[in-house]
Amino acid sequence: MLAGCRRALPAALSRALQGRAAGPGRRAVSTSWCPVGAAFDAKQQQQLRGSAAGRETGLFGVPELSCPEGFQEAQDRALQESEQLVQMACSAPPGPETVMIFDQLSDSLCRVADLADFVKIAHPDFAFREAAEEACRNIGTMVEKLNTDVELCQSLRRLLADEIVMNSLDPETRRVAELFMFDFEISGIHLDEEKRKKAVNLNVRILDLCNEFLTGAHLPNKIDKHVLPEHIWCNFSAEGNYLQIAGLHADCPDDLVREAAYKIFLHPNTEQLRRLEELIASRNSLAQLVGYDTFAHRALQGTMAKNPETVREFLEKLSDQLSKRTQKDFEIMTKMKMKLNPQNSKLMPWDHPYYSGLLRAERYNIDPGLYCPFFSLGACMEGLNSLFSQLLGISLYAEQTQKGEVWSEDVRKLAVVHETEGLLGYIYCDFFQRPDKPHQDCHFTVRGGRLKENGEYQLPVVVLMLSLPHSARGAPTLLSPGMMENLFHEMGHAMHSMLGRTRYQHVTGTRCATDFAEVPSILMEYFANDYRVVNQFARHYKTGQPLPKNMVSRLCESKKVCAAADMQLQVFYAALDQIYHGKHPLKKSTTEILKETQEKVYGLPYVPNTAWQLRFSHLVGYGAKYYSYLMSRAVASMVWKQCFAQDPFDRAMGERYRREMLVHGGGKEPILMVQGMLQKSPSVEDLVDALVSDLDQDFESFIMDS
Repeated sequence: MLAGCRRALPAALSRALQGRAAGPGRRAVSTSWCPVGAAFDAKQQQQLRGSAAGRETGLFGVPELSCPEGFQEAQDRALQESEQLVQMACSAPPGPETVMIFDQLSDSLCRVADLADFVKIAHPDFAFREAAEEACRNIGTMVEKLNTDVELCQSLRRLLADEIVMNSLDPETRRVAELFMFDFEISGIHLDEEKRKKAVNLNVRILDLCNEFLTGAHLPNKIDKHVLPEHIWCNFSAEGNYLQIAGLHADCPDDLVREAAYKIFLHPNTEQLRRLEELIASRNSLAQLVGYDTFAHRALQGTMAKNPETVREFLEKLSDQLSKRTQKDFEIMTKMKMKLNPQNSKLMPWDHPYYSGLLRAERYNIDPGLYCPFFSLGACMEGLNSLFSQLLGISLYAEQTQKGEVWSEDVRKLAVVHETEGLLGYIYCDFFQRPDKPHQDCHFTVRGGRLKENGEYQLPVVVLMLSLPHSARGAPTLLSPGMMENLFHEMGHAMHSMLGRTRYQHVTGTRCATDFAEVPSILMEYFANDYRVVNQFARHYKTGQPLPKNMVSRLCESKKVCAAADMQLQVFYAALDQIYHGKHPLKKSTTEILKETQEKVYGLPYVPNTAWQLRFSHLVGYGAKYYSYLMSRAVASMVWKQCFAQDPFDRAMGERYRREMLVHGGGKEPILMVQGMLQKSPSVEDLVDALVSDLDQDFESFIMDS
């Protein structure tokens, strides 16, 4: 009933945002806004840091969250409010009010759970993180209890059984009612009391195992330094007689360093192995308890793919199409390795990222250092602002924050404003590296949009988290091409959240099927790689010189070098995820399955005494859904080629994109949104062809640049 607090894309809360109505449904313009590019300029940052003025508040403007203890207060209030709403739902006659009450109930819990979900990983203060973790656990337990509350479910069932009332509801309200019932059913509402309790206990245990597995996936491994040759010690951090290996060092030019890092970092950890095995077994037990063949069947309900059989067909057909191209890529990488390391020229898994990058740089003369001066953070933000303005009629403005509203002094707050509709919502930009901050780029739905009982619209609030370096003295923050593309990607999620103007927060913005949620973000990558878009903002921060067109063409074409092998690796990850969450009991150990799948699907040999799956953190948030990245990319590719490739600033097409794909959030079946945009329902073959055609070289630009 409350899967609205979904974390496929992590989520958090904010305050009831300011802004009185200026005409029906429109928010007033604030005098505290300033141009977005200037807010990320090095000089402006100093001014904004001193500008947090006025009365003190708490995180995201929630007064009680000025201290860690405030989480207890926020949690208690949400639980008290939820009890009242449960009573209202149980006594209400069948009608649209039932769905509204359910959504209020979902919103009251998500406002705390989602905020805590963000704070527990991103706040620099351990006390805040710990308090948020506890709030997450308590709200999560409450959610699972509500999902097995028979009386609450009966109130919804009465509505769904009333044919006359159901026929009178609008499509979005009907869908939300059905989604709430789906949440009940996958939690085992139809089971007897003993089995319902078992379902609740399994859900709680799965949540704990997910947290433990995530922590273990990122812990470094230690080794006695004398085991390794002395000349490579300097590549790792030392701790007495031990070296700490905290990653794969995939970009290191020394083959021996990469090999050592791979074998040590991926060395099996008994406790982590136990966690993974218990996690996938518990997921399977829960799925079968509530009536599904496998966890994958349960997880794929309501997605574009719909079932594991379609995912398997998609991955197998894609793998077949990639096979010859991947083999060719591996041959090219092997030749490069043979040239640089003739004594040890066999291509191994630790070689793929390094040699593919080397080939790109060599073939197209791609040096990130040549591009960075053209991609200052302020210029990139102005580029996004310009694109959104032309395509969607939307502008971004920096807004001053109150004291205590943000968790770090370099967080920026952006107001998202439509040219006729006014203020749409807020984006908090947590862009810069700091100690203990996770090194990951992601979007958090802080608060979902919804139509409130008084007729006002609850504005959505999100956080975008990146890991950008701080600006060098006297210079703005400069982004590599990869960082710039990631910024566009995450901003795609943010726009989905801002423009998903649903009546119900349960389906707001990115609260939609996982294999659809990545479409808007990946589509933004296509804009980031189009010269017509890049030319609007890429200027050398010292000279003002525009980025030459041939440099953009070379960069885009370089991404196609060894791209088949890169995609084949993603197919391997997705296939492994499907097997782990498929038929149980598993025929072999997770490591034996890894070895077999790696050699069959990927092609590079398994390395004995390694267990890469224990570092596969996506098994937590994307369990049985890792294929979503590939399927979303296929849809994004089709949307780009059919709708925007001819003119990336086409306002009519931008409005169609908003109307057909963004505005519905999860309030409409994903395949129907895709169908509305493309004017057809893509087949598995269409999706595969879209991905494979992206690998073809653009000979026109290649010849021009040559």
